[in-house]
Amino acid sequence: MGKGYQNFLVGLALTMSTAAYAGHGLALGAQPKYPATFTHFDYVNPDAPKGGDLRMGTMGTFDSLNPFVIKGTPAAGLTPLYASYLHATLMAASWDEPFSRYGYVAEDISVNEDHSAVTFRLRKEARFHSGSPILASDVVWTFDALKEKGHPLYKAYYKDITKAVAVDAHTVRFEFATKTNRELPLIIGEMPILSQAYFSKHGLEKADLTVPVGSGPYTITEVSAPRRLVYTKVKNWWGANIPVCKGQYNFERVSYDYYRDQTVLFEAFKKGAYDFRLENVASNWAKGYDIPAVKEGKITRIALSFKNPQFFQGLAFNTRRPIFQNPKLREALTIVYNFDWVNKNLFYGQYTRLQSYFQGSPMEAKGLPQGDELALLETVKDKVPARVFTTPFTLPVQSNPRQERAVLERAKALLKEAGYTYEGGLLVDPKTKKPLTFEIILSQDQTAKALQNYVTTLKKIGVTANLRLVDPAQYENRVNTFDFDVIFALIMESISPGNEQLEFWSSSRADLTGARNYAGIKNPAVDALVEHLLKVDTRAQLETAVRALDRVLLWNFYMVPLYSSPTFKIAYWTHLERPKTSPEYNLALDSWWHKRTPF
Repeated sequence: MGKGYQNFLVGLALTMSTAAYAGHGLALGAQPKYPATFTHFDYVNPDAPKGGDLRMGTMGTFDSLNPFVIKGTPAAGLTPLYASYLHATLMAASWDEPFSRYGYVAEDISVNEDHSAVTFRLRKEARFHSGSPILASDVVWTFDALKEKGHPLYKAYYKDITKAVAVDAHTVRFEFATKTNRELPLIIGEMPILSQAYFSKHGLEKADLTVPVGSGPYTITEVSAPRRLVYTKVKNWWGANIPVCKGQYNFERVSYDYYRDQTVLFEAFKKGAYDFRLENVASNWAKGYDIPAVKEGKITRIALSFKNPQFFQGLAFNTRRPIFQNPKLREALTIVYNFDWVNKNLFYGQYTRLQSYFQGSPMEAKGLPQGDELALLETVKDKVPARVFTTPFTLPVQSNPRQERAVLERAKALLKEAGYTYEGGLLVDPKTKKPLTFEIILSQDQTAKALQNYVTTLKKIGVTANLRLVDPAQYENRVNTFDFDVIFALIMESISPGNEQLEFWSSSRADLTGARNYAGIKNPAVDALVEHLLKVDTRAQLETAVRALDRVLLWNFYMVPLYSSPTFKIAYWTHLERPKTSPEYNLALDSWWHKRTPF
Protein backbone atom coordinates (compact mmCIF):
# COMPACT_ATOMS: atom_id res chain seq x y z
CA MET A 1 0.00 0.00 0.00
CA GLY A 2 1.44 3.34 -1.04
CA LYS A 3 2.34 5.94 1.57
CA GLY A 4 0.02 8.55 0.05
CA TYR A 5 -2.84 6.08 0.20
CA GLN A 6 -2.13 5.34 3.85
CA ASN A 7 -1.88 9.01 4.78
CA PHE A 8 -4.87 10.34 2.93
CA LEU A 9 -7.63 8.01 2.42
CA VAL A 10 -8.92 7.05 4.39
CA GLY A 11 -9.07 5.24 6.67
CA LEU A 12 -10.41 1.96 5.91
CA ALA A 13 -10.92 0.97 9.52
CA LEU A 14 -10.47 -2.78 9.61
CA THR A 15 -12.54 -5.12 11.71
CA MET A 16 -10.36 -8.06 10.56
CA SER A 17 -7.19 -7.53 8.60
CA THR A 18 -7.84 -10.59 6.43
CA ALA A 19 -11.55 -10.01 5.75
CA ALA A 20 -12.59 -9.35 2.16
CA TYR A 21 -15.01 -6.63 3.28
CA ALA A 22 -13.32 -5.14 6.29
CA GLY A 23 -14.02 -1.42 6.40
CA HIS A 24 -16.94 -0.01 8.35
CA GLY A 25 -16.13 3.61 7.49
CA LEU A 26 -14.01 6.07 5.53
CA ALA A 27 -12.46 9.36 6.59
CA LEU A 28 -10.80 11.91 4.35
CA GLY A 29 -7.26 12.66 5.46
CA ALA A 30 -7.36 10.64 8.69
CA GLN A 31 -8.54 7.47 10.36
CA PRO A 32 -12.25 7.40 11.25
CA LYS A 33 -12.99 8.44 14.81
CA TYR A 34 -15.40 5.59 15.49
CA PRO A 35 -14.24 1.95 15.69
CA ALA A 36 -16.02 -0.93 14.03
CA THR A 37 -17.69 -1.74 17.35
CA PHE A 38 -19.34 1.68 17.79
CA THR A 39 -23.06 1.62 18.55
CA HIS A 40 -23.98 5.28 18.07
CA PHE A 41 -22.45 8.71 17.49
CA ASP A 42 -21.22 10.57 20.56
CA TYR A 43 -23.48 13.56 19.93
CA VAL A 44 -26.76 11.63 20.06
CA ASN A 45 -28.80 10.36 22.98
CA PRO A 46 -29.23 6.65 22.21
CA ASP A 47 -32.17 6.51 24.63
CA ALA A 48 -33.93 9.59 23.26
CA PRO A 49 -37.73 9.40 23.63
CA LYS A 50 -39.63 8.59 20.46
CA GLY A 51 -42.80 10.24 19.24
CA GLY A 52 -44.30 13.69 18.93
CA ASP A 53 -44.10 16.16 16.07
CA LEU A 54 -41.40 18.39 14.68
CA ARG A 55 -43.20 21.26 12.95
CA MET A 56 -41.09 23.29 10.56
CA GLY A 57 -41.84 26.52 8.71
CA THR A 58 -40.20 27.44 5.44
CA MET A 59 -40.38 30.05 2.70
CA GLY A 60 -41.46 29.48 -0.88
CA THR A 61 -43.42 26.70 -2.48
CA PHE A 62 -43.07 23.20 -3.93
CA ASP A 63 -44.56 21.24 -6.80
CA SER A 64 -42.50 18.06 -6.87
CA LEU A 65 -41.46 15.10 -4.70
CA ASN A 66 -38.56 14.32 -7.01
CA PRO A 67 -35.29 16.10 -6.09
CA PHE A 68 -33.26 14.16 -8.65
CA VAL A 69 -34.19 16.07 -11.82
CA ILE A 70 -33.89 19.69 -12.88
CA LYS A 71 -37.64 20.09 -13.42
CA GLY A 72 -39.91 21.35 -10.69
CA THR A 73 -39.34 22.70 -7.17
CA PRO A 74 -38.73 19.79 -4.76
CA ALA A 75 -40.34 19.75 -1.33
CA ALA A 76 -38.33 20.22 1.85
CA GLY A 77 -36.78 17.16 3.48
CA LEU A 78 -35.96 15.42 0.21
CA THR A 79 -32.34 16.55 -0.08
CA PRO A 80 -30.57 13.44 -1.38
CA LEU A 81 -27.27 14.06 0.40
CA TYR A 82 -26.89 13.23 4.09
CA ALA A 83 -30.34 14.15 5.38
CA SER A 84 -33.13 12.78 3.23
CA TYR A 85 -36.06 11.58 5.29
CA LEU A 86 -37.31 9.47 2.39
CA HIS A 87 -34.26 7.94 0.69
CA ALA A 88 -31.41 6.14 2.48
CA THR A 89 -27.83 6.43 1.22
CA LEU A 90 -24.97 3.94 1.07
CA MET A 91 -23.15 5.77 3.85
CA ALA A 92 -24.06 8.37 6.48
CA ALA A 93 -22.19 11.42 7.76
CA SER A 94 -20.62 11.84 11.15
CA TRP A 95 -20.98 15.48 12.21
CA ASP A 96 -18.19 15.48 14.77
CA GLU A 97 -15.52 14.78 12.14
CA PRO A 98 -14.40 16.91 9.17
CA PHE A 99 -15.34 14.36 6.50
CA SER A 100 -16.17 10.84 7.60
CA ARG A 101 -18.82 8.44 6.38
CA TYR A 102 -20.00 5.19 7.97
CA GLY A 103 -22.10 2.34 6.65
CA TYR A 104 -25.82 2.99 6.27
CA VAL A 105 -27.39 0.85 3.52
CA ALA A 106 -23.87 -0.50 3.10
CA GLU A 107 -22.68 -2.68 5.94
CA ASP A 108 -19.01 -2.34 5.05
CA ILE A 109 -16.74 -0.83 2.45
CA SER A 110 -13.49 -1.79 0.74
CA VAL A 111 -11.29 0.47 -1.37
CA ASN A 112 -8.79 -1.07 -3.78
CA GLU A 113 -5.17 -0.60 -2.79
CA ASP A 114 -4.45 1.28 -6.04
CA HIS A 115 -7.60 3.38 -5.49
CA SER A 116 -9.15 2.27 -8.78
CA ALA A 117 -12.45 1.06 -7.29
CA VAL A 118 -14.59 0.85 -4.17
CA THR A 119 -16.81 -2.04 -3.13
CA PHE A 120 -19.83 -1.91 -0.84
CA ARG A 121 -21.51 -4.88 0.81
CA LEU A 122 -25.18 -4.11 1.49
CA ARG A 123 -27.06 -4.92 4.65
CA LYS A 124 -29.36 -7.84 4.03
CA GLU A 125 -31.94 -6.32 6.37
CA ALA A 126 -32.14 -3.08 4.33
CA ARG A 127 -35.58 -2.71 2.79
CA PHE A 128 -37.57 -0.34 0.63
CA HIS A 129 -40.90 0.82 2.04
CA SER A 130 -42.57 -1.66 -0.33
CA GLY A 131 -40.98 -4.47 1.70
CA SER A 132 -38.55 -5.62 -0.99
CA PRO A 133 -34.84 -5.86 -0.14
CA ILE A 134 -32.34 -3.27 -1.34
CA LEU A 135 -30.15 -5.15 -3.79
CA ALA A 136 -26.95 -4.43 -5.69
CA SER A 137 -29.07 -4.24 -8.84
CA ASP A 138 -30.96 -1.27 -7.32
CA VAL A 139 -27.67 0.48 -6.62
CA VAL A 140 -26.41 -0.08 -10.17
CA TRP A 141 -29.73 1.07 -11.63
CA THR A 142 -29.71 4.21 -9.46
CA PHE A 143 -26.19 5.15 -10.54
CA ASP A 144 -26.92 4.66 -14.24
CA ALA A 145 -30.29 6.43 -14.05
CA LEU A 146 -28.96 9.47 -12.20
CA LYS A 147 -26.14 9.91 -14.72
CA GLU A 148 -28.40 9.41 -17.75
CA LYS A 149 -31.70 10.94 -16.69
CA GLY A 150 -31.10 12.89 -13.50
CA HIS A 151 -30.13 16.51 -12.91
CA PRO A 152 -27.15 17.44 -15.13
CA LEU A 153 -25.04 17.87 -12.01
CA TYR A 154 -25.08 14.12 -11.37
CA LYS A 155 -23.37 13.37 -14.67
CA ALA A 156 -20.74 15.97 -13.91
CA TYR A 157 -20.32 15.00 -10.25
CA TYR A 158 -19.94 11.30 -11.08
CA LYS A 159 -17.77 11.94 -14.15
CA ASP A 160 -14.78 10.01 -12.81
CA ILE A 161 -16.90 7.06 -11.68
CA THR A 162 -17.07 4.99 -14.86
CA LYS A 163 -19.08 1.93 -13.95
CA ALA A 164 -21.20 0.24 -11.29
CA VAL A 165 -21.12 -3.55 -11.21
CA ALA A 166 -23.32 -5.92 -9.21
CA VAL A 167 -20.80 -8.49 -7.94
CA ASP A 168 -23.59 -10.49 -6.33
CA ALA A 169 -27.05 -9.77 -4.93
CA HIS A 170 -25.69 -7.73 -2.00
CA THR A 171 -22.31 -6.55 -3.28
CA VAL A 172 -21.66 -3.65 -5.66
CA ARG A 173 -18.40 -2.28 -7.04
CA PHE A 174 -17.77 1.20 -8.51
CA GLU A 175 -14.83 1.62 -10.87
CA PHE A 176 -12.94 4.90 -11.26
CA ALA A 177 -11.40 6.60 -14.27
CA THR A 178 -8.64 8.04 -12.09
CA LYS A 179 -6.55 6.72 -9.22
CA THR A 180 -5.71 10.16 -7.82
CA ASN A 181 -9.12 11.52 -6.77
CA ARG A 182 -9.19 10.41 -3.13
CA GLU A 183 -12.71 11.67 -2.49
CA LEU A 184 -14.53 9.42 -4.98
CA PRO A 185 -15.31 6.57 -2.52
CA LEU A 186 -16.97 9.07 -0.18
CA ILE A 187 -18.80 10.82 -3.01
CA ILE A 188 -20.43 7.65 -4.25
CA GLY A 189 -21.19 6.70 -0.66
CA GLU A 190 -23.46 9.76 -0.48
CA MET A 191 -25.64 8.43 -3.31
CA PRO A 192 -29.28 7.76 -2.38
CA ILE A 193 -30.52 4.32 -3.36
CA LEU A 194 -33.71 4.24 -5.43
CA SER A 195 -36.04 1.33 -6.06
CA GLN A 196 -35.49 0.00 -9.57
CA ALA A 197 -38.89 -1.70 -9.49
CA TYR A 198 -40.69 1.54 -8.66
CA PHE A 199 -38.77 4.16 -10.65
CA SER A 200 -38.36 2.09 -13.80
CA LYS A 201 -42.15 1.81 -13.87
CA HIS A 202 -43.08 5.35 -12.86
CA GLY A 203 -40.14 7.12 -14.49
CA LEU A 204 -37.25 8.98 -12.84
CA GLU A 205 -37.86 11.98 -15.11
CA LYS A 206 -41.26 12.84 -13.69
CA ALA A 207 -41.40 15.85 -11.40
CA ASP A 208 -44.83 15.49 -9.84
CA LEU A 209 -46.50 14.96 -6.47
CA THR A 210 -46.73 11.17 -6.58
CA VAL A 211 -45.32 9.78 -3.33
CA PRO A 212 -42.40 7.53 -4.34
CA VAL A 213 -41.20 4.35 -2.70
CA GLY A 214 -38.30 5.16 -0.42
CA SER A 215 -36.10 3.37 2.09
CA GLY A 216 -35.40 6.03 4.72
CA PRO A 217 -36.86 6.51 8.20
CA TYR A 218 -39.96 8.39 7.00
CA THR A 219 -42.57 8.18 4.28
CA ILE A 220 -44.77 11.03 3.04
CA THR A 221 -48.33 10.84 4.37
CA GLU A 222 -49.76 14.26 3.46
CA VAL A 223 -49.15 16.39 0.39
CA SER A 224 -51.02 19.68 0.21
CA ALA A 225 -48.99 21.52 -2.39
CA PRO A 226 -47.91 24.22 -2.38
CA ARG A 227 -48.53 24.79 1.33
CA ARG A 228 -47.87 21.70 3.44
CA LEU A 229 -46.03 18.39 3.53
CA VAL A 230 -45.97 15.74 6.28
CA TYR A 231 -43.51 12.90 6.84
CA THR A 232 -44.49 10.01 9.16
CA LYS A 233 -42.09 7.52 10.74
CA VAL A 234 -42.02 4.11 9.07
CA LYS A 235 -43.13 1.40 11.50
CA ASN A 236 -40.49 -1.22 12.26
CA TRP A 237 -38.03 0.61 10.03
CA TRP A 238 -35.05 -1.58 9.20
CA GLY A 239 -32.40 1.05 10.08
CA ALA A 240 -33.67 2.20 13.45
CA ASN A 241 -30.91 0.55 15.50
CA ILE A 242 -27.90 0.56 13.18
CA PRO A 243 -25.05 2.71 14.57
CA VAL A 244 -25.45 5.68 12.21
CA CYS A 245 -29.18 6.00 13.02
CA LYS A 246 -29.36 5.07 16.70
CA GLY A 247 -30.69 8.02 18.71
CA GLN A 248 -31.80 9.89 15.59
CA TYR A 249 -35.08 10.34 13.67
CA ASN A 250 -36.91 10.48 16.99
CA PHE A 251 -40.05 12.36 15.94
CA GLU A 252 -43.14 10.45 14.87
CA ARG A 253 -43.98 13.14 12.32
CA VAL A 254 -42.05 15.95 10.64
CA SER A 255 -44.16 18.57 8.88
CA TYR A 256 -43.29 21.56 6.71
CA ASP A 257 -45.64 24.50 6.34
CA TYR A 258 -44.82 26.93 3.54
CA TYR A 259 -45.12 30.71 3.73
CA ARG A 260 -44.77 33.39 1.06
CA ASP A 261 -43.82 36.28 3.36
CA GLN A 262 -40.93 36.48 5.82
CA THR A 263 -42.87 38.64 8.29
CA VAL A 264 -45.80 36.23 8.34
CA LEU A 265 -43.37 33.32 8.75
CA PHE A 266 -41.80 34.94 11.81
CA GLU A 267 -45.13 35.85 13.36
CA ALA A 268 -46.30 32.26 12.88
CA PHE A 269 -43.29 31.01 14.86
CA LYS A 270 -43.94 33.41 17.73
CA LYS A 271 -47.53 32.19 17.92
CA GLY A 272 -46.42 28.55 18.09
CA ALA A 273 -47.42 27.46 14.57
CA TYR A 274 -44.06 25.73 14.17
CA ASP A 275 -41.30 24.66 16.53
CA PHE A 276 -37.84 25.51 15.24
CA ARG A 277 -36.35 28.56 13.54
CA LEU A 278 -32.89 29.27 12.19
CA GLU A 279 -32.93 33.05 12.50
CA ASN A 280 -31.40 34.85 9.52
CA VAL A 281 -33.05 38.26 9.96
CA ALA A 282 -30.86 40.46 12.14
CA SER A 283 -33.66 42.78 13.24
CA ASN A 284 -35.68 39.82 14.47
CA TRP A 285 -32.80 38.59 16.61
CA ALA A 286 -32.10 42.07 17.95
CA LYS A 287 -35.62 43.09 18.94
CA GLY A 288 -38.22 40.63 17.63
CA TYR A 289 -38.11 38.18 20.53
CA ASP A 290 -39.24 40.55 23.24
CA ILE A 291 -42.40 38.50 23.72
CA PRO A 292 -44.04 36.64 26.63
CA ALA A 293 -43.12 33.18 25.29
CA VAL A 294 -39.40 34.02 25.59
CA LYS A 295 -39.74 35.68 28.99
CA GLU A 296 -41.71 32.70 30.30
CA GLY A 297 -39.12 30.22 29.05
CA LYS A 298 -41.36 28.68 26.42
CA ILE A 299 -38.99 29.71 23.62
CA THR A 300 -35.23 29.16 23.93
CA ARG A 301 -32.69 31.18 21.96
CA ILE A 302 -29.11 30.01 21.42
CA ALA A 303 -26.17 30.94 19.21
CA LEU A 304 -23.97 28.03 18.14
CA SER A 305 -20.56 28.07 16.48
CA PHE A 306 -19.26 25.35 14.18
CA LYS A 307 -15.82 24.73 12.71
CA ASN A 308 -17.04 24.89 9.13
CA PRO A 309 -16.31 27.95 7.00
CA GLN A 310 -18.95 30.63 7.37
CA PHE A 311 -21.64 30.65 4.70
CA PHE A 312 -20.47 32.78 1.79
CA GLN A 313 -23.14 35.28 0.72
CA GLY A 314 -22.30 37.40 -2.29
CA LEU A 315 -23.44 39.00 -5.51
CA ALA A 316 -22.29 36.89 -8.44
CA PHE A 317 -21.45 38.70 -11.68
CA ASN A 318 -22.50 36.67 -14.71
CA THR A 319 -19.26 36.84 -16.71
CA ARG A 320 -21.03 35.15 -19.61
CA ARG A 321 -22.39 38.67 -20.19
CA PRO A 322 -19.90 40.98 -21.97
CA ILE A 323 -20.29 43.82 -19.46
CA PHE A 324 -18.89 41.71 -16.63
CA GLN A 325 -15.86 40.35 -18.47
CA ASN A 326 -13.76 43.36 -17.47
CA PRO A 327 -12.03 42.65 -14.12
CA LYS A 328 -11.51 46.36 -13.36
CA LEU A 329 -15.25 46.95 -13.65
CA ARG A 330 -15.91 44.00 -11.34
CA GLU A 331 -13.42 45.35 -8.82
CA ALA A 332 -14.99 48.80 -8.87
CA LEU A 333 -18.46 47.35 -8.33
CA THR A 334 -17.09 45.24 -5.48
CA ILE A 335 -15.24 47.83 -3.43
CA VAL A 336 -18.12 50.34 -3.31
CA TYR A 337 -20.36 47.99 -1.33
CA ASN A 338 -20.53 49.68 2.08
CA PHE A 339 -20.70 46.85 4.57
CA ASP A 340 -20.03 49.15 7.53
CA TRP A 341 -23.16 51.21 6.88
CA VAL A 342 -25.32 48.15 6.29
CA ASN A 343 -24.09 46.33 9.40
CA LYS A 344 -24.63 49.36 11.63
CA ASN A 345 -27.99 50.51 10.29
CA LEU A 346 -29.68 47.26 9.24
CA PHE A 347 -27.96 44.37 11.00
CA TYR A 348 -27.41 45.77 14.50
CA GLY A 349 -23.70 44.98 14.28
CA GLN A 350 -24.36 41.22 14.25
CA TYR A 351 -22.52 40.36 11.04
CA THR A 352 -18.92 40.28 9.86
CA ARG A 353 -17.62 41.35 6.46
CA LEU A 354 -16.70 38.44 4.26
CA GLN A 355 -13.10 38.62 3.06
CA SER A 356 -12.79 34.98 1.98
CA TYR A 357 -14.79 32.17 0.43
CA PHE A 358 -13.65 30.01 3.37
CA GLN A 359 -13.85 32.55 6.18
CA GLY A 360 -13.46 31.34 9.73
CA SER A 361 -11.45 28.25 8.80
CA PRO A 362 -7.74 27.35 8.41
CA MET A 363 -8.32 27.50 4.64
CA GLU A 364 -8.97 31.26 4.60
CA ALA A 365 -6.34 33.18 2.61
CA LYS A 366 -4.66 35.79 4.80
CA GLY A 367 -1.63 38.00 4.36
CA LEU A 368 0.73 37.04 1.55
CA PRO A 369 1.28 33.49 0.26
CA GLN A 370 4.26 31.73 1.78
CA GLY A 371 5.94 28.35 1.73
CA ASP A 372 4.04 25.59 -0.03
CA GLU A 373 1.19 27.91 -0.98
CA LEU A 374 3.58 30.30 -2.67
CA ALA A 375 5.23 27.41 -4.52
CA LEU A 376 1.82 26.20 -5.71
CA LEU A 377 0.80 29.67 -6.90
CA GLU A 378 4.10 30.01 -8.75
CA THR A 379 2.92 27.18 -11.04
CA VAL A 380 0.11 29.43 -12.35
CA LYS A 381 1.92 32.76 -11.97
CA ASP A 382 1.39 33.82 -15.57
CA LYS A 383 -2.37 33.22 -15.30
CA VAL A 384 -3.24 35.13 -12.12
CA PRO A 385 -3.30 38.83 -11.16
CA ALA A 386 0.11 40.07 -10.02
CA ARG A 387 -1.37 41.30 -6.74
CA VAL A 388 -1.86 37.67 -5.68
CA PHE A 389 1.87 37.73 -4.83
CA THR A 390 2.33 41.32 -3.71
CA THR A 391 -0.77 42.50 -1.85
CA PRO A 392 -2.91 40.90 0.89
CA PHE A 393 -6.56 40.84 -0.19
CA THR A 394 -8.68 43.20 1.90
CA LEU A 395 -11.90 45.05 1.23
CA PRO A 396 -12.03 48.73 2.18
CA VAL A 397 -13.46 50.02 5.46
CA GLN A 398 -16.10 52.73 5.05
CA SER A 399 -17.00 53.63 8.61
CA ASN A 400 -16.95 57.40 7.99
CA PRO A 401 -17.67 59.81 5.10
CA ARG A 402 -13.99 60.39 4.38
CA GLN A 403 -13.34 56.70 3.85
CA GLU A 404 -16.48 56.37 1.71
CA ARG A 405 -15.38 59.24 -0.56
CA ALA A 406 -11.95 57.68 -0.96
CA VAL A 407 -13.50 54.39 -2.05
CA LEU A 408 -15.78 56.12 -4.56
CA GLU A 409 -12.80 57.94 -6.06
CA ARG A 410 -10.86 54.70 -6.29
CA ALA A 411 -13.81 53.05 -8.03
CA LYS A 412 -14.06 55.89 -10.55
CA ALA A 413 -10.34 55.60 -11.27
CA LEU A 414 -10.72 51.86 -11.93
CA LEU A 415 -13.62 52.52 -14.30
CA LYS A 416 -11.57 55.09 -16.16
CA GLU A 417 -8.72 52.57 -16.48
CA ALA A 418 -11.27 50.11 -17.86
CA GLY A 419 -12.16 52.56 -20.64
CA TYR A 420 -15.44 53.90 -19.30
CA THR A 421 -16.43 57.55 -19.64
CA TYR A 422 -19.13 59.76 -18.18
CA GLU A 423 -21.93 61.52 -20.02
CA GLY A 424 -24.43 63.51 -18.05
CA GLY A 425 -23.27 61.84 -14.83
CA LEU A 426 -23.88 58.34 -16.19
CA LEU A 427 -21.16 55.78 -16.79
CA VAL A 428 -20.98 54.91 -20.48
CA ASP A 429 -19.84 51.53 -21.78
CA PRO A 430 -16.95 52.06 -24.25
CA LYS A 431 -18.22 49.27 -26.54
CA THR A 432 -21.97 49.84 -26.63
CA LYS A 433 -21.84 53.63 -26.01
CA LYS A 434 -24.79 53.14 -23.68
CA PRO A 435 -25.11 53.90 -19.95
CA LEU A 436 -24.06 50.98 -17.77
CA THR A 437 -27.20 49.33 -16.42
CA PHE A 438 -27.74 45.87 -15.00
CA GLU A 439 -30.31 43.88 -13.05
CA ILE A 440 -29.92 42.05 -9.75
CA ILE A 441 -32.53 39.32 -9.41
CA LEU A 442 -33.58 38.15 -5.96
CA SER A 443 -36.12 35.78 -4.48
CA GLN A 444 -36.46 37.25 -0.98
CA ASP A 445 -37.66 40.67 0.05
CA GLN A 446 -35.30 40.84 3.04
CA THR A 447 -32.30 40.58 0.71
CA ALA A 448 -33.70 43.35 -1.48
CA LYS A 449 -33.95 45.65 1.54
CA ALA A 450 -30.34 44.91 2.49
CA LEU A 451 -29.15 45.86 -1.03
CA GLN A 452 -30.97 49.17 -1.40
CA ASN A 453 -27.98 51.05 -0.02
CA TYR A 454 -25.71 49.33 -2.56
CA VAL A 455 -27.96 50.46 -5.41
CA THR A 456 -27.85 54.01 -4.06
CA THR A 457 -24.05 53.91 -3.82
CA LEU A 458 -23.71 52.65 -7.39
CA LYS A 459 -25.60 55.72 -8.60
CA LYS A 460 -22.80 57.84 -7.11
CA ILE A 461 -20.38 56.32 -9.64
CA GLY A 462 -22.88 56.59 -12.49
CA VAL A 463 -24.06 52.97 -12.51
CA THR A 464 -27.73 52.02 -12.58
CA ALA A 465 -28.59 48.73 -10.87
CA ASN A 466 -32.18 47.56 -10.70
CA LEU A 467 -33.33 45.14 -8.01
CA ARG A 468 -35.94 42.69 -9.28
CA LEU A 469 -37.80 40.40 -6.91
CA VAL A 470 -39.13 37.24 -8.60
CA ASP A 471 -40.99 34.21 -7.24
CA PRO A 472 -38.86 31.21 -6.19
CA ALA A 473 -39.80 29.05 -9.18
CA GLN A 474 -38.92 31.78 -11.68
CA TYR A 475 -35.74 32.57 -9.79
CA GLU A 476 -34.60 28.94 -9.85
CA ASN A 477 -35.33 28.63 -13.56
CA ARG A 478 -33.42 31.80 -14.42
CA VAL A 479 -30.44 30.75 -12.31
CA ASN A 480 -30.40 27.25 -13.82
CA THR A 481 -30.31 28.71 -17.35
CA PHE A 482 -27.94 31.59 -16.44
CA ASP A 483 -30.58 34.14 -17.48
CA PHE A 484 -29.38 36.94 -15.21
CA ASP A 485 -26.89 39.78 -14.88
CA VAL A 486 -26.25 39.49 -11.14
CA ILE A 487 -27.73 37.21 -8.48
CA PHE A 488 -27.51 36.90 -4.74
CA ALA A 489 -25.56 33.64 -4.31
CA LEU A 490 -25.17 31.48 -1.22
CA ILE A 491 -22.22 29.08 -1.19
CA MET A 492 -21.91 26.66 1.71
CA GLU A 493 -18.36 25.37 1.90
CA SER A 494 -17.46 22.33 3.98
CA ILE A 495 -14.45 21.91 6.22
CA SER A 496 -13.08 19.43 3.65
CA PRO A 497 -13.56 21.00 0.20
CA GLY A 498 -13.34 18.53 -2.65
CA ASN A 499 -15.16 17.64 -5.85
CA GLU A 500 -17.88 20.21 -5.24
CA GLN A 501 -15.27 22.87 -6.02
CA LEU A 502 -15.59 21.77 -9.64
CA GLU A 503 -19.27 22.69 -9.44
CA PHE A 504 -18.53 26.15 -8.08
CA TRP A 505 -15.54 27.25 -10.13
CA SER A 506 -14.57 24.91 -12.98
CA SER A 507 -14.70 25.88 -16.67
CA SER A 508 -16.35 22.51 -17.32
CA ARG A 509 -19.38 23.66 -15.32
CA ALA A 510 -19.60 27.22 -16.64
CA ASP A 511 -22.16 26.37 -19.32
CA LEU A 512 -23.74 23.29 -17.76
CA THR A 513 -27.46 23.83 -17.18
CA GLY A 514 -28.23 23.84 -13.49
CA ALA A 515 -24.58 24.12 -12.46
CA ARG A 516 -23.50 26.20 -9.47
CA ASN A 517 -20.69 28.02 -11.28
CA TYR A 518 -22.93 31.06 -11.08
CA ALA A 519 -20.31 33.53 -12.25
CA GLY A 520 -19.50 31.48 -15.36
CA ILE A 521 -15.81 31.29 -14.42
CA LYS A 522 -13.53 30.03 -17.19
CA ASN A 523 -10.08 30.55 -15.77
CA PRO A 524 -7.18 28.14 -16.47
CA ALA A 525 -5.49 29.01 -13.18
CA VAL A 526 -8.64 28.24 -11.22
CA ASP A 527 -9.07 24.99 -13.14
CA ALA A 528 -5.49 23.96 -12.38
CA LEU A 529 -5.82 24.75 -8.67
CA VAL A 530 -9.09 22.82 -8.36
CA GLU A 531 -7.59 19.81 -10.14
CA HIS A 532 -4.59 19.98 -7.80
CA LEU A 533 -6.91 20.14 -4.81
CA LEU A 534 -8.52 16.85 -5.80
CA LYS A 535 -5.16 15.04 -5.82
CA VAL A 536 -3.58 16.08 -2.52
CA ASP A 537 -2.43 13.46 -0.03
CA THR A 538 -2.65 15.12 3.40
CA ARG A 539 -4.82 17.54 5.34
CA ALA A 540 -2.01 20.12 5.33
CA GLN A 541 -1.80 19.92 1.55
CA LEU A 542 -5.57 20.29 1.31
CA GLU A 543 -5.55 23.49 3.37
CA THR A 544 -2.66 24.88 1.32
CA ALA A 545 -4.44 24.17 -1.96
CA VAL A 546 -7.69 25.77 -0.78
CA ARG A 547 -5.92 28.92 0.43
CA ALA A 548 -4.31 29.29 -2.98
CA LEU A 549 -7.67 28.83 -4.70
CA ASP A 550 -9.33 31.28 -2.35
CA ARG A 551 -6.70 33.94 -3.08
CA VAL A 552 -7.04 33.62 -6.86
CA LEU A 553 -10.83 33.74 -6.74
CA LEU A 554 -10.80 36.86 -4.58
CA TRP A 555 -8.37 38.79 -6.77
CA ASN A 556 -10.47 38.08 -9.86
CA PHE A 557 -13.53 39.74 -8.28
CA TYR A 558 -16.08 37.26 -9.57
CA MET A 559 -18.41 38.07 -6.68
CA VAL A 560 -19.07 40.91 -4.26
CA PRO A 561 -18.45 39.37 -0.81
CA LEU A 562 -21.26 40.62 1.42
CA TYR A 563 -21.70 39.50 5.02
CA SER A 564 -22.01 36.48 7.23
CA SER A 565 -22.65 35.56 10.82
CA PRO A 566 -19.97 33.78 12.86
CA THR A 567 -22.74 31.95 14.75
CA PHE A 568 -25.95 30.12 13.92
CA LYS A 569 -28.80 31.86 15.74
CA ILE A 570 -31.53 29.43 16.69
CA ALA A 571 -34.89 29.76 18.41
CA TYR A 572 -37.08 26.84 19.36
CA TRP A 573 -40.10 26.04 21.51
CA THR A 574 -38.95 24.20 24.59
CA HIS A 575 -41.06 21.09 24.06
CA LEU A 576 -38.09 20.23 21.84
CA GLU A 577 -34.97 18.94 23.54
CA ARG A 578 -31.48 18.40 22.20
CA PRO A 579 -28.55 16.23 23.31
CA LYS A 580 -26.11 17.65 25.82
CA THR A 581 -23.23 17.22 23.36
CA SER A 582 -23.29 19.23 20.13
CA PRO A 583 -21.25 18.06 17.13
CA GLU A 584 -18.56 20.36 15.79
CA TYR A 585 -19.68 20.54 12.17
CA ASN A 586 -23.48 20.49 12.07
CA LEU A 587 -26.57 21.22 14.14
CA ALA A 588 -27.72 17.58 13.79
CA LEU A 589 -31.40 18.42 14.23
CA ASP A 590 -32.26 14.77 13.57
CA SER A 591 -30.81 13.94 17.00
CA TRP A 592 -33.35 16.16 18.82
CA TRP A 593 -36.59 14.85 20.30
CA HIS A 594 -40.02 15.90 21.54
CA LYS A 595 -40.05 16.39 25.29
CA ARG A 596 -43.68 17.05 26.23
CA THR A 597 -47.01 18.38 25.00
CA PRO A 598 -46.65 21.74 23.19
CA PHE A 599 -47.62 24.89 25.08
